[in-house]
Amino acid sequence: MQTLTELGLAVANRRRALRMTQADVAAQAGVSSDTLSRFELGRVSEFGSRKLLAVLSALGMELEFKEEGAAGNLDELRKEHMAPRR
Repeated sequence: MQTLTELGLAVANRRRALRMTQADVAAQAGVSSDTLSRFELGRVSEFGSRKLLAVLSALGMELEFKEEGAAGNLDELRKEHMAPRR
């Protein structure tokens, strides 16, 4: 995920999968239902880190960071592994 819109969509999908309402998640996270709704719909220009972490926690989610380009696709990894060593 690279944008707030994508993150909001992931949060909405997770919330629906857990059969939780926006009001339930908002109450647990300490944010307003309107704020959560706008976030899920990608209608926010920024979303504070404390709010984000609280929403993710309410949904049993967490952030995971990885270096860009750190993971190659499977075919590239196989080629690297099978290449003759010098």
